[in-house]
Amino acid sequence: MTSDGVHGGRQGGPSPAVVLAVDSGGSGLRVALAAHAVPGDDRSPVRRGAPAHPHPAPLGAPLTSREPVRTGPRGISTGHLLEQLLPMARRLMAEAGAERLGAVAVGAAGLATLGDELRDELPAALARELGVRRLALAADAVTAYTGALGVRAGAVIAAGTGMIAVGTDLTSWRRADGWGHLLGDCGGGAWIGRAGLEAALRAFDGRPGGSAPLLARAEEMFGPMPELPGLLYPRTDRAAVLASFAPEVAGLCGSDPVSSRILQTAARHMAESAAAVCPADGEPHLALTGGVFNAGAAILGPLTRELDERLPHAWRVPASGDPLDGALRIAADLADGRLALPPDDRMLSVVTEKPLGETYGPNSP
Repeated sequence: MTSDGVHGGRQGGPSPAVVLAVDSGGSGLRVALAAHAVPGDDRSPVRRGAPAHPHPAPLGAPLTSREPVRTGPRGISTGHLLEQLLPMARRLMAEAGAERLGAVAVGAAGLATLGDELRDELPAALARELGVRRLALAADAVTAYTGALGVRAGAVIAAGTGMIAVGTDLTSWRRADGWGHLLGDCGGGAWIGRAGLEAALRAFDGRPGGSAPLLARAEEMFGPMPELPGLLYPRTDRAAVLASFAPEVAGLCGSDPVSSRILQTAARHMAESAAAVCPADGEPHLALTGGVFNAGAAILGPLTRELDERLPHAWRVPASGDPLDGALRIAADLADGRLALPPDDRMLSVVTEKPLGETYGPNSP
């Protein structure tokens, strides 16, 4: 055990400099390390206007947990996050022979609205358990943006279990939707899956708007429809369960008009959110990221038409990486004193040993 309380450090010789990235979403947790040359701790942890560079490559395959982090009375549970994160972080560090972390970046779904407990408790807990001295807490929309576009002005539609659009002109952040599966996330996987299950239940009841093909798929996946509420409602991972039905909806788009309409409506919701956050001036970049887009033409066709109408000035580019890549980029930039993304109390906050006034440079917004 090292002096930081980390198990498995390499004996003899200097340990490699690494950063740790965490992607916490509606479908679980992913954790990865990347090698990084960490400068001396006397350098400023954030440097405005730093040049872009590629995402750091993970050291081996990320570790994953399929259990989403729970929420409690004060939002996202720090205890439940640490219960999953610490064993994975220690295993990764042991396998890499790393005794210290240059920086950590945590991207968490719901951080903007449910992150009070994390912001209050996680910095001290990671300092105590892993010796972390530089920590970035980011909404998963920010890590999705960074993974997709890096440090460029524009907008990103992140559609996985949930859905959020985030945009920046590199002086401030704008977000649209991302309100969770009960109040929003319109167009995301849980939204599509819930709409598909509603159509299945309508067919079961004999109400208008039902889909017999969706009913058949739902019964194959979940069993008799009268038992679906009892199966779904008590679960803490309801959003992930709903999202698991989204591929069934997408798969029927070519033959089932109801499924096609669901995907068309999802595309409209996503485009509306993107239009709300994309910078109006210049030639902003626009990228898509998240598992919903694995549906291919079923969602990309209608979404392209919607974006052509609402954002004709935006340059559509492929995403460079995913939210975990974005968290690795943020962690590496933080360790290297190059973090140039705009700070935000709820979307992206940095905790270091330096006084708060020194965390961002004098020209920061």
